[in-house]
Amino acid sequence: QVRLEESGGGSVQAGGSLKLSCVVSGYTYKTYSMAWFRQAPGKEREGVVGISSDGTTRYADSVKGRFTISKDNEKDTLYLQMDSLKAEDTAMYYCVADSSVPICSLVSVDWQYWGQGTQVSVSS
Repeated sequence: QVRLEESGGGSVQAGGSLKLSCVVSGYTYKTYSMAWFRQAPGKEREGVVGISSDGTTRYADSVKGRFTISKDNEKDTLYLQMDSLKAEDTAMYYCVADSSVPICSLVSVDWQYWGQGTQVSVSS
């Protein structure tokens, strides 16, 4: 059974930083593509950044230059470093995985496995 468990969310002031982690289990981590999505209250789920099994990445325009995705294959862990946070980054952040998603897709329906989410709140 595929399991994704996020952590690292919290409350910060605008301009601050947070680093999210997602520990994965139940599948061959290295062969899966992964991504981070987020959903703010009253808004649709939004793709933040995706990373394919070969390391290709794709960022949403809204986070380019501020967020960085990375993987630690030894620890089966996905990370999202978030810098220069803005109030509009406030949302529940989800880690997702799939073995056959189009490369770096930021479309939520393309992804099969989802974590429970971790809340990020940025105050201005």
